Amino acid sequence: MFMKYQIACAALALMSSVPAFAQEAPASPVTVTGSVGLVSDYRFRGVSQSDKAMAVQGGITATHESGVYVGTWASNLAGWGTFGGAGIELDLIAGYAMPLGEGTTLDVGLTWYMYPSGADETDFAEPYVKLSHQIGPVKALVGVAYAPKQEALGKWYNDAAAYGTGIPDKAGDKEDNFYVWGDVSGAVPNTPVTLKAHLGWSNGNSGLGPNGTSVAPTGKYLDWLVGADLAIPGTPLTLGVAYVDTDIARVEENYLRPNLSVADADNAGKSIVRSQVIFSLTAAF
Repeated sequence: MFMKYQIACAALALMSSVPAFAQEAPASPVTVTGSVGLVSDYRFRGVSQSDKAMAVQGGITATHESGVYVGTWASNLAGWGTFGGAGIELDLIAGYAMPLGEGTTLDVGLTWYMYPSGADETDFAEPYVKLSHQIGPVKALVGVAYAPKQEALGKWYNDAAAYGTGIPDKAGDKEDNFYVWGDVSGAVPNTPVTLKAHLGWSNGNSGLGPNGTSVAPTGKYLDWLVGADLAIPGTPLTLGVAYVDTDIARVEENYLRPNLSVADADNAGKSIVRSQVIFSLTAAF
């Protein structure tokens, strides 16, 4: 180990002695960025996808100087979020971001939500459009995502009791899903702190899909988030805390029980759509 350390130091010293012109290389037209992190609860549009338990998440994106980008993102799942038995969500993302003026960007793309090892009729595609504007330390974004009719979004069961029979009363049904949202964030001057907020509205399948879940569990509902991020100076790490909630009424939630509740034996029956404070630790690269 000591010898490897000496060799590494010698190589570094040699590189530093090379003339500057020999070290220069043409800038790559492609930029690769990514992150990996831990969250105390994975919430997708306000609904827990990890049974209110910790999740490991990460993603990577390659962006061409033209504005075209492709990427992937993944998280472990539990309970409601498993969508037919899958233990992981794997998203494939592609799009094009174009400047519309100073500080303004239009982003058009598509996300393919995949659930490897899950049941059939689980994956679905969702195109999106996002418009963002940056003014100094403040960034605002509005987005619209529309998933056209697909079996994964259909209402195959009218309620949880029907799902319990294992025999769908509307097998093969296809529904669409609409989501509109707004985000705002801003860095606190002279600090490593960024404040953030989110508000979203879903309109989709108001029941249970082919695998007993739904992207919009009660059809139409609001979700929101307020929080803060702390960038740890000198490191790629960011600590985050956020308060997440929805306006899903208990009577609507009860309609979908036991599916829309924690499945873990130690916390069985607890809501997965009620308010929750979520902590995160993320490393960017």
